[in-house]
Amino acid sequence: MGDAFREIAASGSLLVAIPVAMLAGLVSFFSPCVIPLLPGYLSYATGLSGADLAAGEAERRRGRMLLGSVLFVLGFAAVFVALGSLSGALGEWLQTWTREITVVLGVVTIVLGLAFAGWLPLFQRDLRIHKVPAVGLGAAPLLGVLFGLGWTPCLGPTLGMIFTLAYTEGTAGRGALLAGVYALGLGIPFIVAGLAYRKALGAFSFFKRHQVAVMRVGGLMLVAVGLLMVTGWWLEMVTWIQVHLVSDFEVSV
Repeated sequence: MGDAFREIAASGSLLVAIPVAMLAGLVSFFSPCVIPLLPGYLSYATGLSGADLAAGEAERRRGRMLLGSVLFVLGFAAVFVALGSLSGALGEWLQTWTREITVVLGVVTIVLGLAFAGWLPLFQRDLRIHKVPAVGLGAAPLLGVLFGLGWTPCLGPTLGMIFTLAYTEGTAGRGALLAGVYALGLGIPFIVAGLAYRKALGAFSFFKRHQVAVMRVGGLMLVAVGLLMVTGWWLEMVTWIQVHLVSDFEVSV
């Protein structure tokens, strides 16, 4: 366990990429594909109807709300971690062409950022999976899997960036870690909403009213990461962190 921790801590790239992955997950939650439909997701995942939620049943059945939201999050987290692990494994296999592929992936990330911000209408088609399973706790993980596989218009750009970062990490384990952090950033608000449904809706309403701004900021974040990768500054940042921060940390460990 200690060796694994040292390996993660010694990766300057992870020190940069993990906060980016967490922020990307949070931005994805507050996108138009997720937050407006939050009551529907929680209704399917918990088996409580929309009328039950509106009547305050969520507050009286917090245990069911928590379990349903956690199972839903675990469903899409499993999808993201598996895909992140695959991206990291491909990075390890293709290390010979790391610089060239990183530039290409940087360009792709820039395009995804522009799409997420809404500046590329061609990429705004709704490609999600519409069929959902029967409601209830037993179906919550499957609903999470469908969510992870199907919501390409809004999750696709940010998730694509995470897979790009997973590829640059060059190992399946690090790719899975980044995807897991992204899933955590996306999933925590779901779980919070499950625990405090009415309060969460009130708090999230601010982001719902300012969805365009959220999309713009998230898109610009992706564009910035893509530019760093294309210009080589991402590697420069990683090297600086490894030399000035990680080396001191290793001594203390």
